[in-house]
Order: sequence, then C-alpha cells, then structure tokens
Amino acid sequence: MLVEETLKQTPLFAVHRSLNARMVPFGGWDMPLQYEGILAEYETTRRACAVFDTSHMGEFLVEGDHAQSGLDGLITCSLKDMPLKTCRYATLLNAEGGVMDDLIVFRLAQERWFIVVNGATTAKDANQFQAHISKQAVFRNISQDLGKLDVQGPLAREVLKSLVPQIEKLSYYTFDEFVVLGEKVIVSRTGYTGELGYEIYFPWQKTPELWNSIFKDKRVKPAGLGARDVLRLEMGYSLYGHELDETISPLEAGLEKFVDFNKDFIGKAALLKQKQAGVKRKLVCFSSESRRSPRTGHKIYNADQQEIGLVTSGTFSPSLAKGIGMGLVVAGSGAKGEKILFGDAHNTISGEITARPFYKNSSLKN
Repeated sequence: MLVEETLKQTPLFAVHRSLNARMVPFGGWDMPLQYEGILAEYETTRRACAVFDTSHMGEFLVEGDHAQSGLDGLITCSLKDMPLKTCRYATLLNAEGGVMDDLIVFRLAQERWFIVVNGATTAKDANQFQAHISKQAVFRNISQDLGKLDVQGPLAREVLKSLVPQIEKLSYYTFDEFVVLGEKVIVSRTGYTGELGYEIYFPWQKTPELWNSIFKDKRVKPAGLGARDVLRLEMGYSLYGHELDETISPLEAGLEKFVDFNKDFIGKAALLKQKQAGVKRKLVCFSSESRRSPRTGHKIYNADQQEIGLVTSGTFSPSLAKGIGMGLVVAGSGAKGEKILFGDAHNTISGEITARPFYKNSSLKN
C-alpha cells in the first residue's frame, strides 16, 4: 500500500495558490515550480527583479567561541578570521569526506553564529550539529521561526531601498540587521541566481506581510523553482542532491577553495588522503552543440564513445540558446574544449566541455 507523503508548507503557501502557481514536491516541501512560466520568470530575474520564496531553508544559531563551541570542527571554511557581518560558504562533511550539506555561515558577533542550511537536510544537519556542539555552547534550530525571501535581479537594490533603508551599504557576501516593517531582521547580499540580490530572514507568521510590501512595486514578479534551477545552472552553482551528496567530496565537486586545511574538521583526514592520491573524478560544465539539453542521469562519453561520467544537472540555457549541464567525469578527462557526447542507450547528443559560469553578463557584483 502506498503512503502519500505529507508535504510541509511555507508561510506563503496560500499566496502561491492564490497566484495559481504550479506546486511540486521539493525536499519534503510543497513548493511553487512556476507562476507565469519558467522562461518569463528567468527573464524577469535577469533583467528586472524577481522574488523567490525560500522559507523551506533551515536556520541554526550557535553561541560560543568558534573553536571551543565545536563549530569550527564541523564545517570546512575558516571561522577565526571571519570579520563581523560577513558570510562564508562552506560544506558539512561526514567522516569519509562526503558532503552532508552545503551551507552559509554568518558571523553575527564575536561568538554568535547564524547558519543557513538546505531545507531537505535540515533535520539531518541539526542532528550532526547537536552531536558535536559542546555543552558549553548554545545550539538552536530556529528554522520554524523564520521565513525567507530572495529578492534577485539587477533592480533588486532599487526595489528594496525604500523598505530597507541603507541597504546600499551591503557589499557581496555581507549582511546586517535592519528594521523592516517594524521587525529587526537579517538581510544579506547573497543569492543563488548570479544576479544582484538580497535574502531577507523574516518572522515566519509575518512573511506574507513582507511579500505583499515588496509586491507593491510593479517591477517585481514572483519566480519559482523552475527559473531558479535554470539561473543557478547558468552560473555553474551546485545543487545538493545533484552535484553534492554524501558520496561526493568537495575536492571532486571543485570546492577546494572553501576548505581550510589549516584547521581540524570532520572529514579532513579523508580529504587529505584523497588529495594525496588524486581525485578519481571531477565536476565539469559542458554545453550542447544544439538546443537539445542534457538530463540528470544521462551518461557522458568521450569522442571515442567511451563512457566517462554521468550528468548531475542539465537544462536549456535561454542566454546561450542551447543545452547546458554539469556532470562528474573520470579524472584525466573533461579538459576545457574537449568534445563529448551525452545521452542514453538510444540516443546521444554532441557537446563540449566549457568553463563556468556559462552566463557572463551578471549584475552580481554591481
């Protein structure tokens, strides 16, 4: 007998339904895939301003010294030299060096940390944190207290500056606390689209009020998971469960720059061993030679039709007008410019290994 999955809902579920969004299961949540259409929402994000409901993401608070709390030993980035009010991308590893999750850590104060994790892995991550954060430190899973909106696109700053005074002072990967609609909240200059953008962490029950305030600006439109996936793929950003999982190390995923080998952390020994021996596979970006797109699970072949890897993500790129993808291939293959084939047993498509990102005209650092 099949048991129907009970999906969690964000505080904006009723809003999405009122907008006739197409809803889909995503990491245990009922999420909007699209409203007007994926291509239209993509264009809005690249050219104007779109808002994404990302309230499914998880948020943790840790209070304590970076080392004595145990936080430093959990994640791969350097914490001791992090300036206040900055963010850093990192990974959370298992003992074998596989990625349990990718996350962003915020330094709120000298000994106060805010960590944002993926929605599908929040419970697993919380268990890992609770198991390793010291008894002298404080760990709180505040995921159910906070909604989250991503305001993304070249007009994002213009749209938000009346609602968030002094938002102009935020540079890329920094944050501050602002009073927004009477609430003191975190606003960061981060995102997952490759465009100028901000993420607003707002009280769960009041998130619809924030949504409605932003949408008073007629330049703004809602966007769903479909457009978000195309946008992140054009930037070559990894998605947990595709380019990252517990069997893939950050070295294989091309994320070594987010690993601080000058400190101890869970999984370090396994990474050092892998580094010494050399990775057996690596993540690459590639494009199709036509409008036909790769699909997750497609096989990747070299020009001699020998299987060399697997597609982890694929889509049609509106900016390039052709298919693009990411995949894991055996080390020693996948050099930039190398001709490849991808597909299934019945049909293959010609492609070429390329550098990331695919999209070059981003407003990200504006």
